[in-house]
Amino acid sequence: MAEFFDSLLGNFTNLTWQMPVMWLIGGVLIYLAIKKDMEPSLLLPMGFGAILVNLPMSGAVETLEVLFNAGISNELFPLLLFIGIGAMIDFGPVLNNPKLMLFGAAAQFGIFFTLALASICGFLPNDAASIAVIGAADGPTSIVVAQALNSKYLGAIMVAAYSYMALVPIVQPPFIKLCTTKKERLIRMPYEQKNVTKTTRILFPIIVTMLVGLVAPGAVALIGFLMFGNLLRECGVLNSLSETAQKVLANLITLFLGLTIAFRMQATEFLSPDTLLIMGLGLVAFIFDTVGGVMFAKLLNLFSKTKINPMIGACGISAFPMSSRVVHKMGLKEDPQNFLLMHTVGVNVSGQIASVIAGGLILSFFLK
Repeated sequence: MAEFFDSLLGNFTNLTWQMPVMWLIGGVLIYLAIKKDMEPSLLLPMGFGAILVNLPMSGAVETLEVLFNAGISNELFPLLLFIGIGAMIDFGPVLNNPKLMLFGAAAQFGIFFTLALASICGFLPNDAASIAVIGAADGPTSIVVAQALNSKYLGAIMVAAYSYMALVPIVQPPFIKLCTTKKERLIRMPYEQKNVTKTTRILFPIIVTMLVGLVAPGAVALIGFLMFGNLLRECGVLNSLSETAQKVLANLITLFLGLTIAFRMQATEFLSPDTLLIMGLGLVAFIFDTVGGVMFAKLLNLFSKTKINPMIGACGISAFPMSSRVVHKMGLKEDPQNFLLMHTVGVNVSGQIASVIAGGLILSFFLK
């Protein structure tokens, strides 16, 4: 009995003030997952994991470290998740209107703006580059880049990337409205359905992988796994595998990813002024990606007879399909007869590709 009380006393002796703070952060993530339905498959395990690893002398730390080494340090979990994401994506809207890919490229402006800003703030080049990729709102790409560049802020970067993905409905609308007028938000964009052949749908992921491999070799693994998942979807002979990738694989990997990320949320490592600065810089990147896409659409409208609703430019981030749904709903709120969904989806999937290419370019430049 005495040994039990000594052990209990030892646990409380090892309790630091930072641990309850992390419990609170974990609780907020769980609240957002359950009450607000914000990426529950990710935020709930991440929040619970944050509590697990911040209990005094927690036995969960070693277990999660094993998962971390097996699934994140070697980039396995993010890449497997990309197969599931690729199987979910229908590239039909962007194949129907290829110029939508321009918006995906324009919406990566925030990444490179934040890269310069993070460098000014004193972060080392590899850390600054890793922080900048948060702006893509693409968790797997952020993890792969930060891990490959050996950033010591991996935990904060992962939390920021996935948190801003979940907060798309809150963060994007006010900045979209700030950059647009009522008249611009009312622009209607009729959707002309074209016949995209099965051959085109099959060749698209193969050709994109090859082109990206030639332009940004560092992105081959990311784009390759994403496009392989899409090929499972489009080939027509592996429907059961495609459904498994979309549902079972994606959900299972997301669950493990959320728990594993928590390994890097230990109070001693996570609670620091740099973490707060990283969260702020990530938000800046996210905002400027949104603004960059909107402003690019406004620029095109200066030279185009057929006007573009500039709100769709904000979908050029990688948060698929949240961003496309948010902008579509904004369009309906302005005009109940303005259906932008197919355009927003096309831009959103373009952003998925563009964010991976941006991450690959950063790796090619900084990974020596």
